[in-house]
Amino acid sequence: MVNSSSHRSPAGTLPTTVAESGGLVTGLVDDAGLFPPEELPMDRAVARHRQDLAAASPVLSHRFICPALRLDELRSQLTAGDHFEVSMISALVPDAVAAAVTAIDADPRLSLAALEGVLPTDWAADPNRVIAAVAALAADVPAYLEIPLSGGVGAAVRFLADQGWSAKIRCGGVRTELFPAAEQLATAIETCVAAGVAFKATAGLHHAVRYRDPATGFTHHGFLNILVAVGRSVAGRGPDAVGQALLSTDGDALVAEARTIAEAGVDARGTFLSYGSCSTADPINDLIGLGLLTPTPA
Repeated sequence: MVNSSSHRSPAGTLPTTVAESGGLVTGLVDDAGLFPPEELPMDRAVARHRQDLAAASPVLSHRFICPALRLDELRSQLTAGDHFEVSMISALVPDAVAAAVTAIDADPRLSLAALEGVLPTDWAADPNRVIAAVAALAADVPAYLEIPLSGGVGAAVRFLADQGWSAKIRCGGVRTELFPAAEQLATAIETCVAAGVAFKATAGLHHAVRYRDPATGFTHHGFLNILVAVGRSVAGRGPDAVGQALLSTDGDALVAEARTIAEAGVDARGTFLSYGSCSTADPINDLIGLGLLTPTPA
């Protein structure tokens, strides 16, 4: 058995890689370096993203996740030759989103790649307020709204489906209660697949395979587990099979099934679009250790 967390390269390494398995992991990882636990200061986050752009790993989406409230700070660190695709996190308030969109559009060094926000708990009382906030986006800019996992998943996903938006699924955080149980995560995946709603994942997915962090005691979901779980859901295998995929710690079995998914033409990535990772090296190193990526000479 291979557990990806045992295959880490030294911090800061980022091998040049070639994607395998039918592009199953191509563009999977968004750059969330500003967020815990890495929580890089802006200058270091920008410098790392610049290096990642130059390295051009196929695993990285090269989207830089940045809160709207930190856009001025981001702009202060850019050079004239930079160009960052920003996935902007904002409160879903019309004026706030519109102002941030205007600021990005006015800077040739930036492009708005996506909007991310938390669907308010009371969204059903005034859905038009959320609709007005997202209306500030250009038609080709996707919106990812974080859905509740403890209740109301079905109604939230139906709302997103009606609007043509995507979901954002929280998989962890800095407190234990932010890590959903496998059953909750399986329900969210099944609900999104049934409704035809794509999603990105956020927080806690530090490694490919489910593992327990001895430093914090948190049990983290694995991004490869989620990919296999989505593949099972798309193939119609049902919630029990989806939940079992999320609980697996058998890296070899997950890799074998991921390859089978790709070979069978099951479009798991059409649903699981990407996830935000505070480290851009760890996912690549994990995938190399698991044999899903082949390193090439730097």
